[in-house]
Amino acid sequence: MFTGIVEEVGRVVLSQPGKMVIGAKLVLERTGVGDSIAVNGVCLTMTNLTHDSFTVGVSPETLRRSNLGRLSSGDKVNLERPLALGGRLGGHLVEGHVDGTAKVAAIRQDGKALLITFEAPRELMRYIVEKGFVAVSGMSLTVTTRDEASFQVSIVEYTREHTIVKDLKVNDVVNIEVDIVAKYVEQLVRPQSSGITAEFLRENGF
Repeated sequence: MFTGIVEEVGRVVLSQPGKMVIGAKLVLERTGVGDSIAVNGVCLTMTNLTHDSFTVGVSPETLRRSNLGRLSSGDKVNLERPLALGGRLGGHLVEGHVDGTAKVAAIRQDGKALLITFEAPRELMRYIVEKGFVAVSGMSLTVTTRDEASFQVSIVEYTREHTIVKDLKVNDVVNIEVDIVAKYVEQLVRPQSSGITAEFLRENGF
């Protein structure tokens, strides 16, 4: 479990099918092989460590769901270690299970902040609400406005300077994880069928 508060911006050293090597420093502290790490919001497992990098395995499902397959050597990535039990929850609960991707549609200055608009598929937009949480490439952000096909966030100066936001351009693809609470609520209120219908009862002699 993560918080969406980026700890460090790392850099891709190697990207190949099934494997990524990422240069880092801070997130290597108090970590070991087998530990989880969020890379652009994707929960991955460290398979090897050196003094200045770590290796992770990347499954085909992860490549389909996220933007990791688009990354190449030299690209920057947001990094976060898992939330420690009893630690502060500065953002919101982020699983690292990316739901899909969105595209940067517009970027404009708003005082010292940046307003960024993302176009997202309808199957993701249904879970995104104004003033609600959304994780964008591992960053816990608050939705300022939304419509049927897009949503907007406001990025403060600190976040811009300490994440990959400052490198984003229009048409870039980012990872999206919607608020897990919204998905649970949807499933709980969805009508459930027991599988027993009037036709089933008649066919079985009742």
